[in-house]
Amino acid sequence: FMLTGIPGVPVGSSWVALPLCCLYLLMLLGNCCLLWTIRTEQALHAPMYHFLSMLALADLGLSLCTLPTVLAVFSVPATPLPFQACLAQMYFIHTFSAIESGVLVAMAFDRFVAICHPLRYSSLLSGSLVAGAGALIVLRGAGVVLPVAVLMARMPFCRARVLSHSFCLHQDMLRLACGDTRPSSWYGLSAVILTKGLDSLAILLSYVLILRAILGTVSPEARAKAFGTCICHLCAVLVFYIPLIGLSVTHRFGKHLPPLTHTLLADAYLLVPPVLNPLVYSWKTKQIRRRILLLLCRR
Repeated sequence: FMLTGIPGVPVGSSWVALPLCCLYLLMLLGNCCLLWTIRTEQALHAPMYHFLSMLALADLGLSLCTLPTVLAVFSVPATPLPFQACLAQMYFIHTFSAIESGVLVAMAFDRFVAICHPLRYSSLLSGSLVAGAGALIVLRGAGVVLPVAVLMARMPFCRARVLSHSFCLHQDMLRLACGDTRPSSWYGLSAVILTKGLDSLAILLSYVLILRAILGTVSPEARAKAFGTCICHLCAVLVFYIPLIGLSVTHRFGKHLPPLTHTLLADAYLLVPPVLNPLVYSWKTKQIRRRILLLLCRR
């Protein structure tokens, strides 16, 4: 397959590769600092921060999946990507995306228990439950996406193999196939509904219950504190789901839209959450902010 970059920007443009390198460096630095802080700060050894570690790992996985091809498109002359490599990248991108969606659901449940059942927080969210939830999230993501890769591996390709992005996505590869694409297309849609569709509904339900509990609180200070604990998670949810929904809709129903729209939505879906999540949590969490500042001062 031939990968493409930003429409109108020549392939091999080094002036685009430099900002992208800085962006990826910020992703790696931010998420690694977040993981290091949670590991070394005893006060952060709580279920909420264990889920945050899972989110950082999912962001790192998503970033490392796209890093080689994105930087290659803008820094070296165009070279074909083998089908097996493209298939593997597609599988891991969608797997880590499903894992991140599952982690966001777990974090929403954590906020629900912390606000609606604070006295039972430690007993409900035990260490074994958190570890089991993490394992289930990973297995679900890997298992749901595996049939997508198997079906894609059996598809014949007889058209010009030029993809719309600088990485491999399921719908983008599927449009180049010349066989019967309906099984792969319908399963891909079902997988999205069963993972991210149900996850978004679960998050919405959690926040409906959280909002009802907060509005039932008499003290304005308690309301403000409860809202404050949800801000970071809400930002992570919005940053992840808005580009995802936009990309899914444009791939299926927006074929008349300019190519730049598809490119920007795909880049926002895969590049923006891993950058913003550690920044938001570092800014809003005092222990994380203090620990990172101490590290920077020592350096």
